[in-house]
Amino acid sequence: MELIILNDGLYQLIPLSKQMMEHLSLSVDLDCMDLCQILRTKLTGYVDSINIHMMNDGSGQFIGCMCR
Repeated sequence: MELIILNDGLYQLIPLSKQMMEHLSLSVDLDCMDLCQILRTKLTGYVDSINIHMMNDGSGQFIGCMCR
C-alpha cells in the first residue's frame, strides 16, 4: 500500500511504513480501503475552509491510497 500525497503540484506515492502504523492495534481483518481510512484519520487534519486533508507532518495534501 502507498499513500498518494499532493505537494507543490506534484503527486507522490509514499510507501506505508512501520512508523505510520505505530500505536494502531488492528484486531480484525481490514481491506485496503478500510486501512486507508484509518490512516487518513490518524495522519491528517481536516481543513474545513478549503475542504482538504493536510498531513500532520506538513508533507502535503492527502489524496488517497494505492492498493496493490
